[in-house]
Amino acid sequence: MVDTQNAALLSVSPDLPSDTKSQALEVLRELVGHPAADFHDGQFEAIEALVDGGRRALVVQRTGWGKSAVYFVASLLLRRRGAGPTLIVSPLLALMRDQVAAAARAGVRAVAINSANQLEWDTVREQLAADEVDVLLVSPERLTNPSFREHQLPELIRRTGLLVIDEAHCISDWGHDFRPDYRRIADLITQLPESVPVLATTATANSRVVHDIEEQLGAGVLTIRGTLGRDSLRLGVLTLPNSRERLGWLLTHLADLPGSGIIYTLTVSAAEDTARLLAEAGHTVKAYTGRTDPADRERAEQMLKDNQVKALVATSALGMGFDKPDLGFVVHLGAPSSPVAYYQQVGRAGRGAANADVLLLPGSEDRDIWQYFATASMPSEEKATAVLTALAEAGTAVSTVALEARVDLRRTPLELLLKVLAVDGAVERVGGGWRSTGQPWIYDAERYRRIAEARVDEQDSMVIYQDTAGCRMEYITSVLDDETAHACGKCDNCAGRWFRADIAEDATAEAGQTLTRAGGVLEARLQWPSGMDRLGVPVKGKIKPDEGLADGRVLARLTDLGWGGALRELFAAGAADRPVDPAMLQACVQVLREWATGDGRNPGWSGAGRPAAIVSMPSRSKPELVRSLAQGISEIGRIPYLGELDLGHGGPTGSRGGNSAYRLAGVWDRVMVGPELEAAMATLRGQGVMLIDDLVDSRWTVTVAGRALRQAGAGAVLPLVLAQAG
Repeated sequence: MVDTQNAALLSVSPDLPSDTKSQALEVLRELVGHPAADFHDGQFEAIEALVDGGRRALVVQRTGWGKSAVYFVASLLLRRRGAGPTLIVSPLLALMRDQVAAAARAGVRAVAINSANQLEWDTVREQLAADEVDVLLVSPERLTNPSFREHQLPELIRRTGLLVIDEAHCISDWGHDFRPDYRRIADLITQLPESVPVLATTATANSRVVHDIEEQLGAGVLTIRGTLGRDSLRLGVLTLPNSRERLGWLLTHLADLPGSGIIYTLTVSAAEDTARLLAEAGHTVKAYTGRTDPADRERAEQMLKDNQVKALVATSALGMGFDKPDLGFVVHLGAPSSPVAYYQQVGRAGRGAANADVLLLPGSEDRDIWQYFATASMPSEEKATAVLTALAEAGTAVSTVALEARVDLRRTPLELLLKVLAVDGAVERVGGGWRSTGQPWIYDAERYRRIAEARVDEQDSMVIYQDTAGCRMEYITSVLDDETAHACGKCDNCAGRWFRADIAEDATAEAGQTLTRAGGVLEARLQWPSGMDRLGVPVKGKIKPDEGLADGRVLARLTDLGWGGALRELFAAGAADRPVDPAMLQACVQVLREWATGDGRNPGWSGAGRPAAIVSMPSRSKPELVRSLAQGISEIGRIPYLGELDLGHGGPTGSRGGNSAYRLAGVWDRVMVGPELEAAMATLRGQGVMLIDDLVDSRWTVTVAGRALRQAGAGAVLPLVLAQAG
C-alpha cells in the first residue's frame, strides 16, 4: 500500500509499461532465478522513485516482503546508468553476512567494512577504487570512527549512487532498538548531493517512528507502508504460574514444534539456564546471547539454518536480519517490552513457509525486567553534565578508560551517553578518544519524559496482547498502526488453542531440579582500574598475588531463573532484614560441597585447601542475613566463625552500579580488619579464610576486604556470596 498523498508524485504509474519497469523486471528475474517472477505491491513504486526520480523513500513492510530486492534491483539499474556503488548502513554483523551472501547469490558484487573483517579492509578499498563493487555495507559505528570519517567517507560520499538505511527504526529514539550511531545518518544525508536517492527500510515501525524517520530523511519523502499481517504465523499465548511450569512445558513439547526455531528469553542467564536444561534432557539446542563469542554465534546461526539444532535459545542478540525462510517456530519465555519488539522477533518465523507457530509464555517477572532495560538507555542530566565538565576541564582528547576515572559511569552506559552527546554535537570522537566541542548542550527533559511514557504505554500493550480475547494478529498489527489490520482466523483466539497445555510430571520435576540448582563461579579481580591515582587510591596494574582473592562461588545471579527470583525478593527495595531462609542456607551448603570437591571444570577450593575459618562482611542493609548465613555455615561445616570485618571512615560510599574506578575509591580503606578479628586470626598462620557476603556487583568491596584479610595474615581468601547483580 502506497500512501495516497505520495502516490500522485510518482512520474509513472506502476500499472503502465515503462522502460524502467521492464528493465527492473528483467533484473528481478535474474536475481531470483525465476522467469515468471513479479513485483509485490509497492516494490516497483519504490524502485522507480529511486531510479527515475532520485527521491528519498521509506519502505515499511513486513519481514519477508522483499525489501532487499528493492535496493538490489535499484542498485543494479543505477549502476547500469553509470552511478557509483550503493552504500548500505546495516546494524548487525549477522545481518551483514546474510546480505553479502544474498547479494552474491543474486550476482550483486557486495562487500562489507565492519569490526569483524579488518584484514579485508585494504582489499575492499582496492575493489572500490577499481569500481568493482556494486554494494558496500558499513556498520553505523563506522560513521563515528575518526579515521574512517576523515579518510574514507568523503570519497564514498562523492561516489555513492544510492544510500540505503536498513533497519531504519534504529534511527528513531521512539523505536524499540534506538542506536545513537544511527542518528549520524541524518548528517550523512545532508552531505550527499541532492541527486543521490536515499532508501530507508524497516519492518518494525508504528506511526510515531515513521514520522520521526521521515523528518530525518528530509522533505518530499515517499512512504510506502504495506499490510503487516502474516498469514503464515499462528499466534498463541499460554500463561503458566512460574518458571518451573514454563520450562516443564518446553521439556514436554519442544519436540512437537515444527521444524527448527528460536526460543527467546529476556536475560542472558535465562537463555543459558534454559539451553543447559534442554540439552541435558537430550534436545539439540545452543545458547545465543551477547556473551556468546562472535565466532560461536556465527556457527550457531549456521547450525540453525542447516537444521542441525532444534532451536537456538537466544536473547534479542539474535534478531534483525537473521534469515531462515523455513524457520518453523518462535517461543518466548517472557514477553518483550513492546509490540514492536515482539513483532520483530516473531517475524523471524514463516518467511518462506506456509505455516509457522508462535507461542508466548509470559512471566510474572517480565515487568521488572522491562523497567530495568527501559531506564538503562535513558541519559541522565547529572551524568551528562559530569561527562561534559570532565572533557572541558581536560582540554584535550580523553579515552573512555581514562574518562571512567573522572565520571562515575560504567563502560557501556558511558559509551552510550557519549554517542548521544556526539549526536547532539556536544562532544566528538577523535584520535585518542573524546573531546568537547564547546557547543552548549541542554538536557531535553520533556522529550525524555515523553519517551518514558511511550515505553510504559508499549509495556501496557504487551499485557493487553496477552489478555485479549480478540484476534492476536489483528491486535498486534493494529497497535503498529496498520490500517488493514484484520482477524487472522488462525490464532488461538480465532481458531481455538492449537497447542497442548499439559506438562509431563517428570518434566516439571526435571525443571524444578534445574531451577533449584545452585552455584556459579565468582571470578576474582586480577587488575586494578586505570587512573586510580586521580581518585586518591595508590594502586595500579595487576593485583599482587599475595593481596588478591581466590575465585569464589555465588549462589545465583539476580537474573537467574531459579534462585534469582527468591534473591530478587530478598534484595528488593524496602525488603526487611531477616535471618537466612533454611532452604537458602542448605543451597549454599550444597554449593560449598561441590566447590570443595571440584566439578571437573573448576578445582576444589581453587587449590587453596579447606578454609580454617569464616569471616563475614559488615552489612549496613542486611546485617542479620549475612551474620546468620556465616553462623549457619560455621555450624554445619564445623568451621570456626571469627566474626565480621569493621567499617572504617563511615563505611563504603557511593551506590551500586558505578564504574570500577569509583566503586574501588568508594570502598578503599573503608573495610578493614578490626583489633578483635585480628587477634582471632593470629592462630591461622597463613591458612585459608572463607569470606561471606550477601550481594556483589562490581566485586571491589570483597576484593578490598580480601586484601585486608591477606595483609592481616590470612592465606587464600575464598568468597561465598548469596547473589551477584546482572
